[in-house]
Amino acid sequence: MSSLFIRPAEYSDEHELRDLDIRTWSPLHAVTPKPVGGGPPYDPFFDARHRPQEYLVAEADGRLAGYIRVAPPTSLASNAHVRQIQGLAVDDWARGRGAARGLLRAAGELARRQGAVRLTLRVLGHNLPARRLYESEGFTVEGVLPGEFWLEGQLVDDVLMARSLPV
Repeated sequence: MSSLFIRPAEYSDEHELRDLDIRTWSPLHAVTPKPVGGGPPYDPFFDARHRPQEYLVAEADGRLAGYIRVAPPTSLASNAHVRQIQGLAVDDWARGRGAARGLLRAAGELARRQGAVRLTLRVLGHNLPARRLYESEGFTVEGVLPGEFWLEGQLVDDVLMARSLPV
């Protein structure tokens, strides 16, 4: 993607991000029911637990291509050196063009600027494309919670992955 631009999210991105979540929902990565679309009133994308400053958005050719959420995994001071990816979505038209990889790299840079030395994430065991992407960006499997989710009539593993961040 020649014109990929990654920036912090803003409150004004709310409806576009909500629409992106609805369009990209898939049982390959979602553990919650499909969000309901159809226009206002919207369930808020941003709320007290999901603040714009935790999100980076990718734009390409003047369009919102995707987002990534990077947040502390807990509020504990003893865990402040870790950031966790808590969501990554790329619009269908932008897939295969480097948007997800660009967002992952930007998330690592943001986490490092925030003082983190580890970046973690959780991915469903059957989401092989995402797992391959994470592995190609230096994430390794650190644990598996077998059968953690019951999705579409089958048990699905929750895979815990992480990578160190250079100091």
